[in-house]
Amino acid sequence: ERIIRYFEGNKAVEITLVVTNKEQAGVIRRAENLKVPAMYLPAKDFKEGKINEVMRQHQIDFIVLAGFLLHVPDSLLEDYPNRIINIHPSLLPKFGGKGMYGGRVHEAVLAAGEQESGITIHYVNGNYDEGAIILQAKCPVLPDDTPETLASRVHQLEYEHFPVAIENLL
Repeated sequence: ERIIRYFEGNKAVEITLVVTNKEQAGVIRRAENLKVPAMYLPAKDFKEGKINEVMRQHQIDFIVLAGFLLHVPDSLLEDYPNRIINIHPSLLPKFGGKGMYGGRVHEAVLAAGEQESGITIHYVNGNYDEGAIILQAKCPVLPDDTPETLASRVHQLEYEHFPVAIENLL
């Protein structure tokens, strides 16, 4: 929703579709409320290549992942080389990879005794969280942090930096 709102009125950027693999995802309603078409595609449709057809039908030329946990199919990577980006709630390469998302990342950062955390915006390749890094932004890990308090600071970095990074890439 924040990304859609950020680009409202920007004539150079048009958000034409939101796709989710979660049937009851709140993003569908939020996107539609903002007059952006949204659709649900089951995970198997990603694996079987239907996502590529959907992207072509909607004339998508750049893909932004946000909260998307499925492995991106090779066919989509081939159709969109260096045109798919993602955001991760840690300073990659630390605390990335399959299964590392949301609270799990923040728990791991705290368990490791890290002094800082942050976000990584990166290109998507065939491996989870291993694409070329576009931008990293940092925040301190405080002595009394919980996964929730750390997540709150990391989310603020996401809100501040992700739309601007997208705009700069476009």
